[in-house]
Amino acid sequence: MDDEVTKLLRMVADGTVPIEDARKALLEVELSENQLDEAIDRGVFTEAEVGSIVSASLAPSGASYLTMSFLGWGLFWVMYWSFSMMYGLIKGWDQQQLAYHLAITLVTLIMMGIIYLKFVLPDTIIVKHAANKYIPEHAKDWREYKW
Repeated sequence: MDDEVTKLLRMVADGTVPIEDARKALLEVELSENQLDEAIDRGVFTEAEVGSIVSASLAPSGASYLTMSFLGWGLFWVMYWSFSMMYGLIKGWDQQQLAYHLAITLVTLIMMGIIYLKFVLPDTIIVKHAANKYIPEHAKDWREYKW
């Protein structure tokens, strides 16, 4: 990881090089198709060791305003429907109305969970290499029984 681009990014992070100068320096940089393929093969397709945990960082969309606003919107509606259901329990509403409030609360929670799992939670993979499922026949291990 000591290539020129990484060094330049570190200098920008340190503040020794302004961002505009770094953009100008990288403006004319081009990769050939072979260099791009080599970079992808080295970084993406290298096999991980057995038992290693490969964890991605937080997805960029997890910090987006749309995701956060959806989770805030969902929290508002979960509170609204659950408190109205509690109010209905106290006031003696019929079961159909209470079941509707409970169903809407659960549907909203499920939607919030799906958004959380899809866009916020980072991906974690435990690498496991499976053994071959095919077991060849060995003559010494098999016996023929005659009747």
